[in-house]
Amino acid sequence: MTDVIFVEDDEPLRFATTQALELAGYRVQAHGDARAALGSIPTDFAGAIVSDIRMPGMDGLAFLECVRAADPDLSVILITGHGDVAMAVSALHRGAFDFLTKPFAVDHLTASIDRAIERRRLVVENRRLKAEAEAAQSGSPLIGDSAAMVRLRATIAQLATADIDVLIEGETGTGKDLVASLLHRQGPRRGKPFVTVDCEALADGVADIVLFGHAADSVPHTRLSRDGLIVTASGGTLLLDAIECLPLSVQARLLRVIEEREVQPIGEARPVTVDLRVIATTRIDLTAAVAAGTFRTDLFYRLDSVRLRVPPVRERDGDAFRLFAAFVEEAQAQLGPLDFVLTDTVSRRVRDHDWPGNVRELRNFAFDAVLGVAPDSPRAPESADLPTRVAAYEADLIAAALRRHAGRVAAALGDLGIPRKTFYDKVARHGIDLDAFRR
Repeated sequence: MTDVIFVEDDEPLRFATTQALELAGYRVQAHGDARAALGSIPTDFAGAIVSDIRMPGMDGLAFLECVRAADPDLSVILITGHGDVAMAVSALHRGAFDFLTKPFAVDHLTASIDRAIERRRLVVENRRLKAEAEAAQSGSPLIGDSAAMVRLRATIAQLATADIDVLIEGETGTGKDLVASLLHRQGPRRGKPFVTVDCEALADGVADIVLFGHAADSVPHTRLSRDGLIVTASGGTLLLDAIECLPLSVQARLLRVIEEREVQPIGEARPVTVDLRVIATTRIDLTAAVAAGTFRTDLFYRLDSVRLRVPPVRERDGDAFRLFAAFVEEAQAQLGPLDFVLTDTVSRRVRDHDWPGNVRELRNFAFDAVLGVAPDSPRAPESADLPTRVAAYEADLIAAALRRHAGRVAAALGDLGIPRKTFYDKVARHGIDLDAFRR
């Protein structure tokens, strides 16, 4: 692959400069004629073009005009004699990247070439980013072309029409709730209720009431009856999000719902029949929870008939940039017409970071990048121990959510997906000043 296209009609100078550039490590394609050079420039050429100005036939300025007509973002460096400096300065205003006067030092030329190649690389990367974002918008909401995501989409298509209960496994932020939604929307129950139960937010004392409902006058301070979320979901899909967080007492009653498709509201003499599909998600290995005694064995085996795993971002080769591109488009649509240019720092972060917070962390980073507040590096050094690094990462996520929403806690909670009490506990633990974000 060519790094530099070099155009110079003076054969000895062309040979000497080409040799010097090759010794400096560049792959050079040399031409003695500007018209021949034009035909050799590939689409989305990622290198730099160096051209003399005074040449017979098509000169360097006409060559520049033709290059910019084909692609206005190509980096063209012009070489000129002392008498043509004013002409070269005028060319800069017409889109040339740089100019050098003869005789020039090779290190001056290589420095200019390096800058031109870096600028061109960012242009090409931004184009790819935009193209991938447009492709992502027209396809499945599960973005990615990695083998893991291709398999996941195919499996979802098969399971959706089967209308059977499913256990979805995956780390925090991988998109388990999106997978559950697709199973519902692509299946025979689409158009019917899709009811989500946040098991982590269910307190032990109210979980039975919220899930199973109650008869009139059967619960203190409440005279009217109430349907639980399970009855509300009848006919459609019940999503039990973070099912590992359900209290053991509730797990026992839930087992009957899954096995018999019946709900016994508090205070009712007879059970209520329900018709629903049950989808459960977990971010931990439930077999370990069973061994620890925090999850019922019988409920686990009932849920484990069909298991679906959502892969983390680090296992999705090449998908990080596709996801980032889609989230940049989303951020620009939500935040208004903000100019965004992919910098080398942001590009390197997307490429090299292992994204322990997965898709959710990557989305937050994309929003921060569009706003111009993305951190250049993690808060904690790589040498810090794991608890310190995890705490720093958590604090960064909370701060990023608060920045995006100008300190509005309710909006930040929507991004973070945690209860309000948990949020304030973490804010106090990390010493985050909420008023600073509101200001």
